[in-house]
Amino acid sequence: MASDSKFAVLIDADNVSDKYIKVILDEISNDGIATYKRIYGDWTKPSLSSWKSVLLDHSIIPIQQYSYTSGKNATDSALIIDAMDILYSGKVDGFCIVSSDSDFTRLAARLRESGMLVVGMGERKTPKAFIAACNRFKYLDILGTSDQQSQKNAAEPGRGARGPAEKAAGKLSEEKPEEKQMTSLPTIKAAIRTIVTENSDEDGWMFIGTIGNLLCKRYPDFDVRNFCFNKLTPFIESLDMFDIKSVRTQDSSAKLIYVRLK
Repeated sequence: MASDSKFAVLIDADNVSDKYIKVILDEISNDGIATYKRIYGDWTKPSLSSWKSVLLDHSIIPIQQYSYTSGKNATDSALIIDAMDILYSGKVDGFCIVSSDSDFTRLAARLRESGMLVVGMGERKTPKAFIAACNRFKYLDILGTSDQQSQKNAAEPGRGARGPAEKAAGKLSEEKPEEKQMTSLPTIKAAIRTIVTENSDEDGWMFIGTIGNLLCKRYPDFDVRNFCFNKLTPFIESLDMFDIKSVRTQDSSAKLIYVRLK
């Protein structure tokens, strides 16, 4: 998507912590501009009071939705209705739905059917159905930790690079069962092997950027930051599966990275 693409950022306050707001807005800024910034919840509840200063600081519009009946989530309905109104207005190019709730699965699918780019954000407990319904999905608990670590590393210049993918995958085994939803490293490695085998040229080489794009299409939650890397190339190198070569472009201002199975 172009950098000036317009997004509607719709947040389910019942299922997202205010501590993630910077991560949410930073992530969507990589795709475009947050034209709509709305958050839904029953603001009479004390549990949502921590959002007040956050909303003011980031100019997010709170949408009040009373819980008319016990056990029924009126917030979901309000968010879905607003999303469809925004869709039919024709003023956005994509949606960012922030929730760990599977109730938005059909909404994400419907928005994609209308040609919208749908970016989902939530914690690792998010059901697979909602993740699969999005074009891309970002794990807020992982990105929040990554952001904190980056700030810590910046404050301590002597620190080394981040750990390998296998180390991150090992940490996942220590998480709670409901937080093991993220696509595993062995699954990603198998997918990369298949992608390169099926799409490489006659000499077996394939442009590394194409690998990243195809991985995101197959696994919406794929992100190298899930495995403690900031760039795709170091992540691919850590897998020890490929020969790697760099080719300078004609103007010699940049290098293109290609990989081939060993």
